[in-house]
Parts: sequence; structure tokens; C-alpha cells
Amino acid sequence: MNSKAKGKLIDYEVTNISPNTSFLEMLDILNEKLLRRGEEPIAFDSDCREGICGTCSLTVNGEAHGPDHHGAVCELYMRKFSDGARITIEPFRVGAFPIVKDLVIDRSALDRIVQAGGFISARAGSAPEANSILVPKRDVDQAMEAAACIGCGACAAACPNASAMLFTGAKVSHLAFLPQGAPERRRRVLSMVRAMGAEGFGNCTNIYECVAVCPAEISGSVMAKMYREYAAAALLEAVGGTSAEGC
Repeated sequence: MNSKAKGKLIDYEVTNISPNTSFLEMLDILNEKLLRRGEEPIAFDSDCREGICGTCSLTVNGEAHGPDHHGAVCELYMRKFSDGARITIEPFRVGAFPIVKDLVIDRSALDRIVQAGGFISARAGSAPEANSILVPKRDVDQAMEAAACIGCGACAAACPNASAMLFTGAKVSHLAFLPQGAPERRRRVLSMVRAMGAEGFGNCTNIYECVAVCPAEISGSVMAKMYREYAAAALLEAVGGTSAEGC
């Protein structure tokens, strides 16, 4: 189906699948079968198939990226399902992710949130000497954890409110923990949080389904960090009348 068609579920039978077959390989096998019968294959997204790019965004049996595993759906294997099991596959159900066709969704809303944050003014030439900018190890570790977000959108798909707080929190926290992000710190968080709202994502009510399905296992602490950053920036904006830069 395309983005204008009324959605529906279609039954397909796939047989002789090895337990060691990945979920996306199973879909490839099904599509080859459909092509041999002269039928249109099922459209779905994938790229790296190593849990890095985040494009393989599917809801499997009601769970973003599939049941009982930490990782993207491309890292899900058929051994997770019983022989003869009925598997329901759907695209991510998020209003901000319009369906393009079949299982393909448009996740560019997440790109626009990142774009709203803008660039950093820190020098971006060759790699600096390791000790030229001293950063506490705890801050480095937290920044690296936040940077692990692959932008798949599972957090929004799993959230009853379709909130993108975990994603936005990770992107805000990544630079907020590092001195390189300090010059645009206040403007960045104000712009990104407001862009998130403008895209139509819901508010967080602390259910933490987002954390449970995150393939990068991002901690919910990035949301708390974002709240603190936003509250401080919004207060300074209200008092000063501008979203002045700096921390």
C-alpha cells in the first residue's frame, strides 16, 4: 500500500526458515517468493543490518524492534519465535512518522530536531591533542552514552504518547556534557525541544517504555538532563528577553 491507501494486514506464509535466519533475511526470502509469483514485494527499510543505522524500524508482535532483545530489528533472529508462530509486523505507529509505503516510514522529523540544534562553533579541523581540553571522565562517559543513539525512533513508537523525549534528550545531552557544546548550549536546547513539539511528538509521562526498547540502551537520565538544561535556558531567556548563548 502507499501513504494514501487505507491500511490493512495481509497474511503471508513463509516455510523452511532456519532458526539462524535474521528477521530481515526472512522478509527477503518472502519477497523473493512473492516476485516469483508475480506479486509486488513488501517494502521495508534497511541499510547496515548491523544495528548501527537505525533504518530498520519495525514493530514486531506489538514491540518496537521485536520481542525480548536489545538491538535493532536487523539483529533479531527467527530463533526468537516458535515454529509455526504467527508474527504480526507493522510500521512504527507515530503521527510524526508518516507511512510512505507498506512498512516504510518517513522519520525525517527526527532529522529536523537535530537540525534545529545547529552546529557548534568549536574548531572542527584535525583532531586536537588528547589533553588539550580536559574533560572529567564521568562527563565523557555520559556524553558517549548519549551519542550512542542511532535515531531509529523506537522510543516514540513504544511510548503511549508518541514522545521523542529520549531521542531529543540524548542529542541535547551529548553536547551539553562537553565543553565544545557550551557556546550554543542554551540556544540549542530551546530550539530542539521546541522543534520536537512542532513536529507533533507527545509529552513524556515517565512510563519508560522508550528505555525498554532502545536498541542502544540509552539511559532515561538523558531526559532529566534535558529538562534541567531547558528549564535553565527558558528562565534565562525570560529574564533576559533573549536566548543568550553560553552556559
